[in-house]
Amino acid sequence: MTDAMRESKRGDERLSIVRSQSSSAEQEESVIHGVSTYEEDAAGGMGRHLGVFSCTMLIVGRIIGTGIFSTPSSILSSVNSVGASLMLWVLGFVLSFCGLFVWLEFGTMFPRSGGEKVYLEAVYKKPKFLATIIFAVNAILLGFTASGCIVFANNILIAAGHAADRWVVRGIALGVIFFVTILHGLIPRFGVILMNALSLFKIVILLFIVITGWLVLSGKTHIQNPHANFHNAFAGSSHSSNDYATATFKVLNAYAGWSNVNYVLNDVKDPVRTLKIAGPLGLGICAVLYLLANVAYFAAATKDEIKKSGVTVASLFFGKVFGTEAEKALSVFVALSALGNVITVTYAASRVNQELAKEGVPLPFGNKFWASNWPTGKSPLPGLIIHLIPSVIIILGPPPAVAYPFILDVEGYPQQIINLFIVCGLFWLRWRKPNVHRPFTVWRPLALFFLAAAIFLIIAPFLHPANKVGDTPPLPYYLYCLVGIAIMLFGVLYWAVWRVILPQFFGYELVPRKEVLEDGTVVNVFSRRKVE
Repeated sequence: MTDAMRESKRGDERLSIVRSQSSSAEQEESVIHGVSTYEEDAAGGMGRHLGVFSCTMLIVGRIIGTGIFSTPSSILSSVNSVGASLMLWVLGFVLSFCGLFVWLEFGTMFPRSGGEKVYLEAVYKKPKFLATIIFAVNAILLGFTASGCIVFANNILIAAGHAADRWVVRGIALGVIFFVTILHGLIPRFGVILMNALSLFKIVILLFIVITGWLVLSGKTHIQNPHANFHNAFAGSSHSSNDYATATFKVLNAYAGWSNVNYVLNDVKDPVRTLKIAGPLGLGICAVLYLLANVAYFAAATKDEIKKSGVTVASLFFGKVFGTEAEKALSVFVALSALGNVITVTYAASRVNQELAKEGVPLPFGNKFWASNWPTGKSPLPGLIIHLIPSVIIILGPPPAVAYPFILDVEGYPQQIINLFIVCGLFWLRWRKPNVHRPFTVWRPLALFFLAAAIFLIIAPFLHPANKVGDTPPLPYYLYCLVGIAIMLFGVLYWAVWRVILPQFFGYELVPRKEVLEDGTVVNVFSRRKVE
């Protein structure tokens, strides 16, 4: 018997063992969900090792990153009033909770890694793999963490008293993303410990900012008239829908991460129970801290100072309250928070990339390598590399000053389109499969509100902004929408070439089969069969 035949036999034996572990109920679920059973999805890697605490920290660490420290100035610039800015942070909190409850219903129905990939596949089954490929293109091309790396670099340079030279910023940012890739790829358990520690550290930082803000408002610091921004708080508010939509994208990006556990449910102990606890707890902690931190910022600095602060608004806050040395110290804290965010985002993104490869999404050099847990057998380094490549490109691409706000907008727009299809799919699935077991059910008005917001956020960015140029000059204000749509249309084209055009042109059909890799991961592999 040849080595190839022996390896094939071993793979068949491993697949048989994995399949035998699935109950009939799980087999029925796989008919609803996708091509893999529940146990096959969870096979390989470190197994189920994340509990309630780690999952809560996974959400907190993903949400608290660069947004609350860096984007309040951009949001204020868009809507031009303190009152409108604070209202948008409240709106972002409400929308995020509505979205969380929708994702809780899906996540408890289908407790598997992948997030939106899983839910789109459960609803939009035809044309086959179209939803998977569109999501895959969006997740891979826009799944980078370049903005967090850039914020880390800027704040470290401020702390060191060094000029933020473009190539110095890029060099530091590249070091961050390579460090995080190696961390999760080669020493994954330590990566989880560091991720949890930095998430706790972020909570402490925000608590310190909030308490400092209370002291400023009490009049016990040298800040003159700390209540000035709260008198006539809505004066000068923008009347442009575009301005509010663009600012809302930034707020939602700052809250982004409430669905982070949904992406890694194969790693979670008792995933249904854990998700129902960690989701609301993690988002609730962040929402309260976010709103109070914004109040602190507005108490310590004027509107014009905040607008001009750019991506260092938190450093401005500490500089105003405690002086230059404290500003440098906070810059270190913000940099560590950004690092924690990059670590958390990368952890979840690599699992999503692995799930896409396991599904059979066509990737260079075949999908088996990208689906594997090479080289440790515990963590998907190939999935981390998929995440690394676009991050490096974005870091080396446009100037950071222009790139940061544009990246936030581009990331936000396609996600709203996906959100629209997800919430529509929720109603469709309730209608078509009303008897499917749902451990959690979202209140219908919340889902409808989330749907209405998604529609508004898709349409409004095309309306003329009040300042005629948007917030990313010299780029056209509508460019980020077009880029987002183009990326999703590229997904349709990619699917058409893979599933329709090439098979018809060369006369073959794609036949799926399951293989089990050495680390236990079950992969869907397509072979070509000639059509007579």
